[in-house]
Amino acid sequence: MRVESTITSISWIPSEAVGGYTKPAFTVGLTHYDDPPPDAINDLDALRDADRFRFANRLTVWAEFDGDRVTGHGAGGGLVMGATTVRLGPLGVTFAALGLPDLRPEPQMGDGWIRFTQTAGGRTALPFPRRIARPPYLRLQSPLVWTTLSVTLYADGRAEAMLEGASPFPRHWVYGPDHRLTMKAGLTDFAAWATQEGPARTPWGDEDSPVLVTAAETALERELSLLIMRGGARPLIRSLPAGSCLVRQGEPGSSLFLLLDGVLGVDVDGRSLPELGPGAILGERAVLEGGTRTATLTALTPIRVAEAPAESVDREALTRLAQGHHREDQLT
Repeated sequence: MRVESTITSISWIPSEAVGGYTKPAFTVGLTHYDDPPPDAINDLDALRDADRFRFANRLTVWAEFDGDRVTGHGAGGGLVMGATTVRLGPLGVTFAALGLPDLRPEPQMGDGWIRFTQTAGGRTALPFPRRIARPPYLRLQSPLVWTTLSVTLYADGRAEAMLEGASPFPRHWVYGPDHRLTMKAGLTDFAAWATQEGPARTPWGDEDSPVLVTAAETALERELSLLIMRGGARPLIRSLPAGSCLVRQGEPGSSLFLLLDGVLGVDVDGRSLPELGPGAILGERAVLEGGTRTATLTALTPIRVAEAPAESVDREALTRLAQGHHREDQLT
């Protein structure tokens, strides 16, 4: 029996993800944040040519099984490196990025399964000055970026894909064998990434970085997130440490929240609902149902949220969003 599958990660810089002395380059338009990638990848090369992502990692695998024994296998794909466009007035210059060799160790095997792993990445296109912890304390070189993907194939035809590790920046989205968005890295940490001293603490040295993986939000939330971030009045960007309460059930409130980074816990009447990751839009029920918060939202990790007035999204869209959530039906 032949079993095949594929997994692709796309890495991009979302709005308000950059801080510190590098942020002005984005706010004045010298370089740019990225629009969210599409819900489905129809043409990865076309996305790259349109400067829609910084890099991608594509892993395609197959295996032949005779009962529980693997009789043949193979893997392909690898790094698809993007570019960075820098603008000075009406002029734009595009810098190519530097890819590093793909890391694809020999697959692991067991009775009825085989697991493939691949790390791909490199150095982003535009060098920038950043502080490091040892002399000369300043480096004019961009840090390394990467993702580590795995796919496990089973003799019964199943395939399981996972984001195993990733650089702490930028944002990483993962697409499954149907080429649709299926999971994402839940956290970005620009400060930790910017202080990377070299390849030693990367997969090209001696370690990977663990990654917090969250489920993808709905397509409607991705559509509405663009309205909140770029459709009109600038939202208020808030950062909260882990353990902080964003809103409490029963409190008055009429604003919307877009979770930009991190993971939120949701509690209704003392019972926990599934956790929420980046891209989730919250607060729509308070807008639609009289201005009272219907759940308590607690930061399970450090988070960044965009808070926007209710009128930034039309009520029909909010109604559709509320109907699609039904989070109370998922009580655990």
